[in-house]
Amino acid sequence: MQQPMTSGATEGSALRTLRVLEAVAQPGGPHRLGEIAAATGINKPSTHRILSGLTGAGYVVGDGDGAYGLGSRAYALSATIASGEDTGGDAVLRRLQAEVDQTVHVALRSGDHAIYVRKVDSAGPYRMASRIGGVLPLHCTAIGKAILAHLPDGERTALLRNLTARTERTLTEPADLERELSRVRADGYALDDEENERTIRCMAAPLLDREGRPVGGVSISTITFQTPKESLLEHSARLVDTAALLAPLYT
Repeated sequence: MQQPMTSGATEGSALRTLRVLEAVAQPGGPHRLGEIAAATGINKPSTHRILSGLTGAGYVVGDGDGAYGLGSRAYALSATIASGEDTGGDAVLRRLQAEVDQTVHVALRSGDHAIYVRKVDSAGPYRMASRIGGVLPLHCTAIGKAILAHLPDGERTALLRNLTARTERTLTEPADLERELSRVRADGYALDDEENERTIRCMAAPLLDREGRPVGGVSISTITFQTPKESLLEHSARLVDTAALLAPLYT
């Protein structure tokens, strides 16, 4: 994390809160309380109090093990601020959407789930219900599985406890999901075949940082009765290439 920032005696609570939020957003998260306090120069009790407030408001989320990552409201705010900018990432994502003629998403990991930060809709008659700031479970979505597949073994194992069925196709046995994640690592992409929502099939590739850790993923989402599985899989190489182009913008 970044070096501690000096704190003036007259610094207001709002600025201190923003500094804590900035520390939570630093690469390599989720970050533990001690890291965040050291990065901001704010004592641990005050840092914990600020984190509690941010967590209650949805700007920060705890991972259940004493570490903190950005929450859905922080990602939604970031996406809103950037929505008017013609960034290189937006151009890459729009090019992918035009090539595959399907809805495409980018989502970033936040603790034990992921948050949509970008969406480009298909021009077709059916629109996905997904939205910027929306929360994705990891175990039954394509982006989530792309993230899980590239986590360290111990971290992944902890996240595979108490898996909940979203549809009759959701994998809820850790051993079954581990086998699926092994295939994801081998193929370079993950598939959600109506495991999160009926009639929705998605394919995703991970966004990896320089150390190979996943920070999120990019996906192509389809309606099952409109697009056969084979047609979606034809775009796998294009999706993997797009993820490689986008990754430096998010890490």
